[in-house]
Amino acid sequence: MNKLLTTMFALAVACVTVSAQAQTVSGKVEEGAKKTAMCVGCHGILGYQASFPEIHKVPMIAGQSATYISSALNAYKTGDRKHPTMRAIADTLTEQDIADLAAYYSVQGLKEGGAPPAAAARAPSERVQALIGRDAANTCITCHGANFNTPNDGTVPKLAGQHADYLFVALKSYKTERNANLGRSNGVMAGQAKKFTNAELKELAKYISSLPGELKTVPEPVIHRSAAK
Repeated sequence: MNKLLTTMFALAVACVTVSAQAQTVSGKVEEGAKKTAMCVGCHGILGYQASFPEIHKVPMIAGQSATYISSALNAYKTGDRKHPTMRAIADTLTEQDIADLAAYYSVQGLKEGGAPPAAAARAPSERVQALIGRDAANTCITCHGANFNTPNDGTVPKLAGQHADYLFVALKSYKTERNANLGRSNGVMAGQAKKFTNAELKELAKYISSLPGELKTVPEPVIHRSAAK
């Protein structure tokens, strides 16, 4: 019995150690620069448009937080986010790869003092303000920030300035169920998105896209020059 307890204790310690190690993986910008081959074909081309499962511009990821990029890639890997291309790419990435890529893209296109001031945000129309304020708890603003560029948590994305058509497709995906190629699992976002019609989601996406933000598309040649340094 003592031997069994000792073995079980050792296994428990090993599991805790592995878990702790997984949580402490840190990304390196210079390593991430070497791993962008599968990313630049879409995210490194200005205005590049995806055609499947829905047509929309691919999201700008340069300047997004490293924590969010990691969270998104892991969601594609686990299937919490359904997208055939992104799932296939994420499946090839190790935990270290994800951390390195996230670190790399989080600093691309950013410069000191380059963050847009909150005052620069365009005031919403009365209709859009009513949509944003439909939730008594103001979840949109609480999570994404008053200017949609200052999330309250690293796993929450910056949205200001993101492509409107991508934002619309992303918001709709939280309402999608029983579809092999579309859909995102997130209790909070699903609850929020279902409060709006698709027409209202499109209006919200258009407004958020018009706001000044830090997100950018860093063209492929620039990325390759950075990787070569």
